[in-house]
Amino acid sequence: MTRPEPLSRRTLLTAAAATAGAAALATTAGTAVAGTGAPAGAHAAPRLVDNHAWTSYSDWRSGTAAGTRAVAGARPGLTLATPEGRTDYTDPHTGKTATWEYGRWTSPAHSLSVPATEVIASWNARTPAGTWIQIELQGAYSDGAATPWYVMGRWAAGDQDIRRTSVDDQTDGKSSIWTDTFSIDDAASGLRLVSYRLRLTLYRAPGSKASPLVWRLGAMGSDVPDRFSVPASTPGLAKELDVPRFSQNVHAGQYPEYDNGGEAWCSPTSSQMIIEYWGRKPSAEDLSWVNPDYADPEVCHAARFTYDYQYEGCGNWPFNAAYAATYKDLQGVVTRLGSLGDLETLIAAGIPAITSQSFLKEELTGAGYGTSGHLMAVIGFTADGDVIANDPASPSDTAVRRVYKRAEWEKIWLRTKRYNATGKVVSGTGGVCYLYFPAHPTPKQRRALEAVGVR
Repeated sequence: MTRPEPLSRRTLLTAAAATAGAAALATTAGTAVAGTGAPAGAHAAPRLVDNHAWTSYSDWRSGTAAGTRAVAGARPGLTLATPEGRTDYTDPHTGKTATWEYGRWTSPAHSLSVPATEVIASWNARTPAGTWIQIELQGAYSDGAATPWYVMGRWAAGDQDIRRTSVDDQTDGKSSIWTDTFSIDDAASGLRLVSYRLRLTLYRAPGSKASPLVWRLGAMGSDVPDRFSVPASTPGLAKELDVPRFSQNVHAGQYPEYDNGGEAWCSPTSSQMIIEYWGRKPSAEDLSWVNPDYADPEVCHAARFTYDYQYEGCGNWPFNAAYAATYKDLQGVVTRLGSLGDLETLIAAGIPAITSQSFLKEELTGAGYGTSGHLMAVIGFTADGDVIANDPASPSDTAVRRVYKRAEWEKIWLRTKRYNATGKVVSGTGGVCYLYFPAHPTPKQRRALEAVGVR
């Protein structure tokens, strides 16, 4: 099904971030906006998340540029101007050293409305052949000290120039980077991140006219309280979206160089379902590398182009969001939501979500498996309020649609701690999800996104 997550991945993440007093740091922003179609009162709980993104022409002009420039238009962005300099980069996964021209952009400092124990960056970009980008974060602690510049990802849409990668072993003794997530090492100490800056470095081959174009850069900071369970929410929506169905298990044994094959492809399989819901898919030329005997070749494609060569898996959250945004006029972000009411707000506006959860077999009726980490696409709610999910851990595409009990599903998604099969306390994801949506949302979609803290 899905392989267990390595210790250096997220087995330490939420447990390190969770603390009993964290709720006092939450803001109350994010009450449901009239006209989203969500039920009244769906957002009574305080928000524990701060989302911020740079997306507009004025946003890109607000930062400090060195060899980059803002680009206006229907979808503003950042690109290379006259490169600031050249540097050599040795790819740790190929051993190849190459020289690259580069330019940098550093964002203004963003003060977190929720002093955070965790921060996850997201970016949307086009990286033509011969180009790539690096995303870094530097923050200020509540004790007045500053973090180092942490690498949050080295990313390219392709895999011929560099191997997209997270960077392990980054720490200053107060915080660490766990694959794609900044985490305070000892959340119980009360230390928090109160602000951050993001830095983009854009690379291209020397003398080339090609350049990355970055449309969106942002981060989600959060401080989710320590919890083994959550209060049950009241159902408020009965609606189902028509989302394509793909099974990861159909791909068992295929392309084992990408996370041991299809059994572990819950994240890219879920991503591909939502990408195709929005009417996008790879071209025949894109898929020409896939064995023609394989069903649903676009799932193989998604696995290859979300693969993190350091993590050795396809489950890097921002890499999946960035992959979705390589398709025409799509955006992708990683965030946390606070309740099933938030998901109802999105579904009401026609926006499905990809959620991350972990559970024992007996904790989710009808799943038939347990997992230390699994992604699935939430596509609607029944009249009784139960969750309709496209669960890629299914034996066939036709079996992907599942209905899961509301209270069970809400618990396994929103908790930050749980007991595993041996009785050991391990972490949960605390409401993590990916959202993919149009570059130019409809007014209803925009209101729904704003209601859950995303712009």
